[in-house]
Amino acid sequence: MATTRIPALRNLLGRRQPFRLPNPQRRWAQVHDVRFLATTQACRNVTEKYREKLDRKAREEGLRDIGELKEAYKDRIQELKKKDSASVPGLDALLADEAAPTPQAQTSSGRPSHPPPPPPRPQAAPAGKSTATIKPLSEILDLPKARALPEKELSAIWRLRHASSPNSLCAVIPASTYASLEATARRHPSFVLPVPRGEGVGAEIHFLQWVFDRESQTATVLFTQLAEYKARGEWAQPHTSVTHYWDGGLAENPGVVLMAGSVVEGRGASVQDARWLVMLLQRFYGGEGTGGGDEGKKKLLEEFGRGDGKFSVERLLEESEKLG
Repeated sequence: MATTRIPALRNLLGRRQPFRLPNPQRRWAQVHDVRFLATTQACRNVTEKYREKLDRKAREEGLRDIGELKEAYKDRIQELKKKDSASVPGLDALLADEAAPTPQAQTSSGRPSHPPPPPPRPQAAPAGKSTATIKPLSEILDLPKARALPEKELSAIWRLRHASSPNSLCAVIPASTYASLEATARRHPSFVLPVPRGEGVGAEIHFLQWVFDRESQTATVLFTQLAEYKARGEWAQPHTSVTHYWDGGLAENPGVVLMAGSVVEGRGASVQDARWLVMLLQRFYGGEGTGGGDEGKKKLLEEFGRGDGKFSVERLLEESEKLG
């Protein structure tokens, strides 16, 4: 796994105060990492399951117990982890620096005592290798026929194609708008966005990451609960994925980029939550996020990317509230 850092995310994980949604009453909300104990218990169960084999291996190596065996193979274990893990860049460094979350760790006040580390370095995909197994648009639509359709008809066909699934998301985006989204995403491939949970409850923070696949000419955004990352580490799974399909012909005429995605049930987010996150994504990464209409959003993206200590969850919530 890569060891580059996502400093602002690290800063958020290190907070010992709950997040709040700005409103006149200023009430606080807490995020409880209810899955952490189950995750750590699973690790212990694995050790117990293979204890007999590990003890045998230790004796064969002339070692006293499993502890000495782990120490003897420590470097090899770390090498294999780095080689085989395929997860979010900087996640290893994040988890290595953060203490394990416990129910007692949530308090109503307090700030991280350390400044954010240096900014992350986005990783490029290996040449000639797709970062995701995504179908290109040519395997979804008859592109020659689609390019000949006016925008209204193409939009109707695209939406009808996804209408049968209640967990699906789809949109037809102007090519100029998508160009702005992509340009910003390449500079800021990761960020955090809030989902409001109602007055007196607060907001839940979600981590997003852009993944570009040159082979299929797609750009996919993965949304995952921030608490899920903190609890499950590299095994954290996104609840929503949204893919933008670029085609030069469609971008030229009728001048659109097609988008489709889906929400996975049982991962803490509803379709309504996902729609809200996609709308926020367009606000932060579109014209407003580049400074065309709102310097506040642009500043938050830049501060998060640099790991600037000035990055504020409260300001993030205030900017997001403007959408509502």
